Amino acid sequence: MIPPIANKFVAGESAGSAIDHVRQLNGSNVKGIINHLGEHYPDTEQAAADRDEYFDLIGALADTAVESAVSVKPSQIGMEIDEKVFRENLQDIVALGAERDVFVWVDMEDHTTVQATLDAYVDFAREHPGMVGVCLQSNLKRTREDLERVGDVPGKIRLVKGAYDEPSEIAYRDKAQVNKRYRADLEYMFREFDKSAGIAVGSHDMEMVDYAIDLGGEHVHDFETQMLMGVRGDKQKQLASQGIEVYQYVPYGNKWFSYFFRRARERKENMLFALRAVLE
Repeated sequence: MIPPIANKFVAGESAGSAIDHVRQLNGSNVKGIINHLGEHYPDTEQAAADRDEYFDLIGALADTAVESAVSVKPSQIGMEIDEKVFRENLQDIVALGAERDVFVWVDMEDHTTVQATLDAYVDFAREHPGMVGVCLQSNLKRTREDLERVGDVPGKIRLVKGAYDEPSEIAYRDKAQVNKRYRADLEYMFREFDKSAGIAVGSHDMEMVDYAIDLGGEHVHDFETQMLMGVRGDKQKQLASQGIEVYQYVPYGNKWFSYFFRRARERKENMLFALRAVLE
């Protein structure tokens, strides 16, 4: 059983509970991105089990009227075993998603996985146009070059600031510098991305969300905002009521403990959000 301080951030242990949560979100015009919790698997059986879980989740979503995508972590489908295992499992998930009209997001993990994850995204997004997205992190110094690479790929890019504790040789570590890079990356995406390349603003920083809204109007480029379950829920509904496309990232599964405490550690603001949510 998930305790109250965590169930604000995790939609139960079953896919059904996550789908029910998203169904309620849809009533406020907020869409979902469902993630089955799991990562850093060392063997193929675990990776195959989570691949199969995504098969079932995609099938369940396709059989309902719920508006939701799915999101998968590379290390839960084989990235730490072998890149080939990761690509084969992801290819199967994306192919089924395209067949059943369920969008598939690929989360980004630490810097050691970026190249392989991005290579797979480019290949599968071109194979299944409009059905795949990937996350990029503005704190990584390589991200501008990565954005230049994917600007005409027919998929979506979720831009986040980045939460991994990366070395200074490859990442910006100062908060002000990361914010500066995030704004610059947003400007580049709205200015340079082809219309087939979607933009997702993954941030709870309302200054960044408002900046994206201004850029979207100036450049007449479709975009969406994405926030976590349990964080700024009222703001998510408010943005949706204003006609902004809003998605909530909705995790589920029995590995909720590590997910919750990792989120709390990543930013002190996250713990404040958690405590505030419990007191609501």
